[in-house]
Amino acid sequence: MTTSLDTVFAALADPTRRAILAMLLEDDMAVTDVAEPFEMSLAAISKHLMILTKAGLISQEKRGRVKWCKLEPDALRDASIWMQGFGQFEAVNLDAFEAFLATELRD
Repeated sequence: MTTSLDTVFAALADPTRRAILAMLLEDDMAVTDVAEPFEMSLAAISKHLMILTKAGLISQEKRGRVKWCKLEPDALRDASIWMQGFGQFEAVNLDAFEAFLATELRD
């Protein structure tokens, strides 16, 4: 499990890969459509897609002459379970924290 968690978190560490996952939340996409909004080569996007595929976060399949990417949300299950272990700590109320800081800094 640790190796797969390491792979998933390493894949999620990159903002381009997180953006790709967010795009794939909507629907399956052709690789060329995935690459379109990014200012990088198709080869660079393909490397990002390979990392996401190896982490199990997406799958790729060829339909005709077009390669399609599909989100695999179950791959995040182990990571989510691991992160929920930290849920025992109360969430920070940012509004209250901001008010506290404003009061403290004013004094």
